[in-house]
Amino acid sequence: MGTNAIPPPGTRRTVKGLRIVVAGALGVLGAITFLTAPNSANAAESTLGAAAAQSGRYFGTAISAGKLGEAAYTSIANAEFNMVTAENEMKIDATEPNRGQFNFTNGDRVFNWARQNGKRVRGHTLAWHSQQPGWMQSLSGSTLRQAMIDHINGVMAHYRGNIYAWDVVNEAFDDSNGGRRQSNLQATGNDWIEVAFRTARAADPAAKLCYNDYNIDNWTWAKTQGVYNMVRDFKSRGVPIDCVGLQAHFNSGSPYNSNFRTTISSFAALGVDVQITELDIQGASAQTYAAVTNDCLAVPRCNGITVWGVRDQDSWRSGDTPLLFSGSSKKPAYTSVLNALNAAGPNPTVTPTVTPTVTPTVTPTVTPTVTPTVTPTVVPGACSATLSTVNSWPGGFQTTVTVRAGTSSVNGWTVRWTWPGGQTISSLWNGQQTVSGSSVTVRNAAYNGSVAANGSTTFGFTANGSAATPTATCTSP
Repeated sequence: MGTNAIPPPGTRRTVKGLRIVVAGALGVLGAITFLTAPNSANAAESTLGAAAAQSGRYFGTAISAGKLGEAAYTSIANAEFNMVTAENEMKIDATEPNRGQFNFTNGDRVFNWARQNGKRVRGHTLAWHSQQPGWMQSLSGSTLRQAMIDHINGVMAHYRGNIYAWDVVNEAFDDSNGGRRQSNLQATGNDWIEVAFRTARAADPAAKLCYNDYNIDNWTWAKTQGVYNMVRDFKSRGVPIDCVGLQAHFNSGSPYNSNFRTTISSFAALGVDVQITELDIQGASAQTYAAVTNDCLAVPRCNGITVWGVRDQDSWRSGDTPLLFSGSSKKPAYTSVLNALNAAGPNPTVTPTVTPTVTPTVTPTVTPTVTPTVTPTVVPGACSATLSTVNSWPGGFQTTVTVRAGTSSVNGWTVRWTWPGGQTISSLWNGQQTVSGSSVTVRNAAYNGSVAANGSTTFGFTANGSAATPTATCTSP
C-alpha cells in the first residue's frame, strides 16, 4: 500500500467494466448477524489483540516510525494490537535508497519497538511497481530483474527468522481487466512474480510469503479472479506461496460486499492462508467493521486482521475517518470489532501463537545457518571474521559474514579476503566495500563498528559466481 494506492473518493481510479451499486449509505447491509455476546468458552478480553488471540488469530496495525515519539499514539498501539506492519519503512525506497546500499534505520525502529513490546511483525513490501527509488526506476530487463532479486535477498537476510509474513509482491494486477499491471517489473517477463516468491523462500524459509493487493475483496470482480487464477496456478506448480493479503480499503467507490466471505473462503480453499492486511472503512461503520471481522472469523485459514493506522488522524485517508480510534477515543466500530472477536470460538486449525519467538531485545541481524569453522584469535583488541554461505542458486549465492571481537572490545573493524574464482559482489548490506580485482575490503558501517568483548556483529552480501567461503582477516584500529 502506498499513499497513491487507492485515491480517496472523487480522485480514485475508475474500475472499468464493472458495475458498482451502493444501496444507501456505505455499510448499510441487508442481512448481517451482529455478534455481541462473548463465547462462553472464553472470558471476554478487553483489547483487540488479546480478543483475537483467543481464536489463534492476530489483530494488528500499521506503525509509522515518525510517530513512535508520540506517547498517545504508542499507548494505544501497544495496548491494543499484537501484530505490527511498518507503514512505509520497509518499502523499496526506504530500505535500498542506492543500489547495493541498504538502510534499515527506520525499518529497525518499527521492528525493535514491536519486538520490545512483545508483538510480531509483518514485512511490507519487497517487490512493487511503486515507491521504487530513482536508481531502480531507471533499470529495465535483466538488470532490473537482478536488482529485484538482490533487493529481496538483502532485506530478507537482514530480518531473517524474525518476520511472521512478508508481502513479497504488492499490487501487480490491473485494476479492471483481471490481467497483469503494466510496469517495469512486468516488462522483465511474466515470470517475475514467480521468481520473486522463489527467491523469498530461499532467503527466509520460516516466513509466510504473501501476495498483497487492493480491490480483490469482491469475488465477482475481474481483478479478484485474476489473482485467484494466479494463486491456483502457483499452487498447482509448486511455486512457494503461503498467503494472500486482502487490503480491504472499503469506500464508496469500492464498498464492502457480503461476498467478501466467499472471497476469503475461495482463496483459503486453494491451500493458502488469508490475511486482511490494510483494513480501513470510510465512515467507520460499526456494522461493516463487525461484518468484516466475522467474515474472517468464519474461515479457519483467515489468520488475522490489520487496520491501516492507529487513529483517524494517522490514516492516509484521514478525511474519511476510517479507523477504530478518533484521537484517544474508541469509536462504536471498535466495540463492534471487540465484541465479534470475543464471540469467536477456538479456531480448530490454528494453534494460538502470541508470544514472539525471539526475545524482545533482539536486533534484526542475520544469524548464520552454518557453524563458523574459524576460531577467533583471543588477543586483546583483535577481531576475527568468518564467511558462511546461507543461500545459493545457479550463478549466484548469498553470504553472511560474522565479525567477532576478542577479549577486548573493538571500535571499528575491517575485513579482507580474496575471491578464489572470479566471484563478484552484487549487493552488500551493513558494511562499506572497496574492491580491487579479486581482493575485497569491507569496513564497518556507521552504526555497527563498536563490538563488545567476545561479542559479534554481521554483514552480508549477494554475489555472482559459484558459492565460495574464502578465509578472511579482520583488523581493528
